[in-house]
Amino acid sequence: MKKFLKLLISFFLIACPLSAKEVKVFEFTKEEFGTLELRKVRGADAKTQYILGSNENGNFLKAVADNSASGLGKEIQIDLNITPYLNITWKVEKDLRGIDERSKKGHDYAARVFVVKKTGATPLSNRAMNYVFSSNEEVNVSHPSPYTKKSIDFVLATTKESFNEWITVKVNVKEHFKQFHDLDLNEINGVAIMADTDNSKLSSIAYYQNIYFSSN
Repeated sequence: MKKFLKLLISFFLIACPLSAKEVKVFEFTKEEFGTLELRKVRGADAKTQYILGSNENGNFLKAVADNSASGLGKEIQIDLNITPYLNITWKVEKDLRGIDERSKKGHDYAARVFVVKKTGATPLSNRAMNYVFSSNEEVNVSHPSPYTKKSIDFVLATTKESFNEWITVKVNVKEHFKQFHDLDLNEINGVAIMADTDNSKLSSIAYYQNIYFSSN
């Protein structure tokens, strides 16, 4: 996880201060995809494959992880006083049943969205909420990452309830940073997508669509 927090910062290329009732994070277009740098987590055998697609609801991103771990991220300043809610539409087609997601050997998710706040001069001083589509836990379960207490895993969806179907979830990021990190934030600095199976050595398939912040 320490390596991945460093990886998140390396993604942050251009700051985008935005204030609106809705702020879209990813467009999932060819033009945008070309500006996002795909980075493999150090120690992983391979990179997760990310593929653009579209359906009747717009563009989406397909993530195929096969004993791999890499992410896509961007620096984007979100005013949490105006748009505190993170909205995600996603689906897991192939999950990771049977692993212990709270352990280092099982700390893998078919889909996750990191929200990051820079809180110091180095990447390892930053705080993160790691919103996950779990294969084993219940919705609303939370726990620190087994690699660092500065990143909290929070289950927004689980294949135990929603397998191979699109679902939309919403979470108040401002409240979560206060609850789990004791930080009363005005803004966050970055968002990253990741699908990883490097610890469990398994494979997964997931999809992301319509990731945005909203006022309610």
